[in-house]
Amino acid sequence: MNALAATNRNFLRASRILGLDTKVECTIPKDDGTLVSYVGFRVQHDNARGPMKGGIRYHPEVDPDEVNALAQLMTWKTAVANIPYGGAKGGIGCNPRELSLSEQERLTRVFTQRIHDLIGIHRDVPAPDMGTNAQTMAWILDEYSKFHGHSPAVVTGKPIDLGGSLGREAATGLGVVFATEALLAEYGKSISNMKFVIQGFGNVGSWAARFLYERGGKIVVISDITGAIENPNGIDIPALVKHKEGNENLKDFPGGNVMDPNDLLVHECDVLIPCALGGVLNKENAADVKAKFIVEAANHPTDPEADEILSKKGVVILPDIYANSGGVTVSYFEWVQNIQGFMWEEETVNRELKRYMRKAFGDIKGMCKTHECNLRMGAFTLGVDRVARATMLRGWEA
Repeated sequence: MNALAATNRNFLRASRILGLDTKVECTIPKDDGTLVSYVGFRVQHDNARGPMKGGIRYHPEVDPDEVNALAQLMTWKTAVANIPYGGAKGGIGCNPRELSLSEQERLTRVFTQRIHDLIGIHRDVPAPDMGTNAQTMAWILDEYSKFHGHSPAVVTGKPIDLGGSLGREAATGLGVVFATEALLAEYGKSISNMKFVIQGFGNVGSWAARFLYERGGKIVVISDITGAIENPNGIDIPALVKHKEGNENLKDFPGGNVMDPNDLLVHECDVLIPCALGGVLNKENAADVKAKFIVEAANHPTDPEADEILSKKGVVILPDIYANSGGVTVSYFEWVQNIQGFMWEEETVNRELKRYMRKAFGDIKGMCKTHECNLRMGAFTLGVDRVARATMLRGWEA
């Protein structure tokens, strides 16, 4: 055990002896009157560049290590996007599908009561994540305001009626498309007539698919948790969206043939866009990937081993800390609007998002040129450099 590991071990043991913990226990009455307890987390990584920012997820397997990693990732992501935030992340170990709406509300309010002194407009600004949504943010806003007065800027991703921003729902998917446009332009290409494979048809994947379709992109394969479909002539995305809105399974869509979801990542295409889970590209399948470009709309979809294999093959990877930063960028716009008390038109939101995404891509390319590295290292060196400079300017290095 090296000195750093030993020090961390001793710190954790001392914290346990003192009763200090990164967790909060949330006990609520269920609808049947029984009591149940859940464990929640809020990890704050860095605030050198501004208030910390990050989602809150409700999932049965909320893991402290993963939450820590995602909090750190948010620090670099906000720095790459050049918005004045640091990184945080949180969650509760629960299955929201097994909770009624009233149980979810009670759980959210108790969690907010436990952490209200840790979050704040200029301290830490939560947002929705896996298993949470605009309604969850509305409950957090209301409960926080009981302690601190009406504070719409304390969370982002809120309902429009409570100060949410126009364009926020589509922001991550639209940001992915702006990032893809910037990447393809570097190679003299455009979205029109390019073949796309999209893994995931949730919020990010569905909006990305819509915007790609509008720009003439041909989505030949798409999947969700129910399965995958393919159509070599391109899937009719507006028809698929309407099909899904009718609560129909994606694999039952008549405009495509059912295929094995395991074959999706290695399907023939120009651009592969993973929009679902992390670690889907690994050493087992990387060598078989046929895409020329990979745009990481999900968080860490590419394992380090796969990264090396794909790079040797000449596959260009647009990293997650840039590619999916559209959501947090428009969250920043929402925060700004709430503080100003002046809301923007959706056209303004989308125009500003495009400007930020293009500027960030140019900054990443600049780091790639300076350090002779790929896009992932270009993005990380950009983010780390901005955080390091802010830390030094504040005199924290001493």
